[in-house]
Amino acid sequence: MLYVIRHGKTDWNAMYKLQGRTDIPLNEEGRKMARDAGEHYKNINFDVCYCSPLIRAQETAKLLLENRAKEGKAVPIITDNRLAEMCFGKYEGTRNVFEKPDCPIYKFFKDPENYVAQDGAESFEELFARTGQFLKEVVVPDLKNGKDVLIVGHGAMNNSIISQVRNIPRKDFWTIAIPNCELIILPTIHFKVFQPGT
Repeated sequence: MLYVIRHGKTDWNAMYKLQGRTDIPLNEEGRKMARDAGEHYKNINFDVCYCSPLIRAQETAKLLLENRAKEGKAVPIITDNRLAEMCFGKYEGTRNVFEKPDCPIYKFFKDPENYVAQDGAESFEELFARTGQFLKEVVVPDLKNGKDVLIVGHGAMNNSIISQVRNIPRKDFWTIAIPNCELIILPTIHFKVFQPGT
């Protein structure tokens, strides 16, 4: 089985600031969320955890799985750069982007089908290429070997994985809303990785 979870809350989440690749740690609420998630999902088996290299995801993974380690049932946590959050270039740090139609990132959230990356931001094509490669090269072989796989990541990056697994078109990219520290289960009976077009 494949499981995906988003990192705990950060100060930038609380201030509605666009994070992207900016490496912001969890705040105390986020750490509590990760520990609570560990307790809530303690009966779900994870054979391996793949994690974004960004600190907020790594902290979440460690706190989520810490009790398993204490009990001698440690789950290996493996970071992979392909699981980093989508890069938003010079727009990272922008507050309340949903209220700024003149900001290019506004279209990313409100009209993803017609979003065009600029000013150092990553495109949908680049995001899907790297996460699709990760799915094909890492996740699919693990699943074929009977492993239960956990991915700890970010809003946009996680959505790109879910979109590929569930064959969701780009126009519906944000119909998947993943709250912080909520686990998404992706049954893999019809698992198929693809590159979604517009």
